[in-house]
Amino acid sequence: MEGGKLLLQVDAVTKQFGGLTAVNDVSVDVNQGEIVGLIGANGAGKTTLFNMIAGVFPPTEGKIVFQDTEIQKLPCQKISRLGIGRTYQIVKPFSNLTVLENTMVGALQHYPKIAGARQKALDILDFIGLSHRKDVVGASLGLPELKRMELARALATEPKLLLLDEVMAGLNPSDGAKVIEYIQKIKESGVTIIIIEHVMKAIMTLSDKIYVLNQGRLIAQGSPDEVSNDPEVIKSYLGEKRYVKN
Repeated sequence: MEGGKLLLQVDAVTKQFGGLTAVNDVSVDVNQGEIVGLIGANGAGKTTLFNMIAGVFPPTEGKIVFQDTEIQKLPCQKISRLGIGRTYQIVKPFSNLTVLENTMVGALQHYPKIAGARQKALDILDFIGLSHRKDVVGASLGLPELKRMELARALATEPKLLLLDEVMAGLNPSDGAKVIEYIQKIKESGVTIIIIEHVMKAIMTLSDKIYVLNQGRLIAQGSPDEVSNDPEVIKSYLGEKRYVKN
């Protein structure tokens, strides 16, 4: 893929929690229009990196620049308004609200009037294939629909950059394949994506480039082919799960 304009620059960030260094001197560049994969074993620091980008907590060291603006000291609500949206590894819907109302929660950020937020949410649900479930409460959804509703809620914030944290976790291959289709659709709509995922087929299929973390450190970066053939990546993470394209 041709490189677009630099959208996000994570510059030598470190995050320490007491005596634990969760992320250690990690740099990541994300160009507009890319899907960037972020992989590594559990505890490698992937979600911690997402939390720093999204403003849940600041890095101990380093800086994060989004569209030429340093954001590492900004609160998460301001970062969201600037155009960074995210999903969560563990989906937490508003159980007593309908799918439409859950999605409207995201839309209210840019559409403070209920009618505008409702229309935005309806458009997103149609885009994500959930309009037929708009009146069902969150507590009644199965995991595949919960994952899609989480996607819808994040998209309703109108992100320029979308952080996807294991949106395929727990899904069977058929439901996972549908999520891959939606992610490709989201990219085609103009949204840049960083995706954390353990499903190697998805990561290798979707990503323009991949960063690999191990125990908080960046150990490799490059195209899917480069990363999947990197000896250190194979040893520390892929192992028998190494994905080989047919």
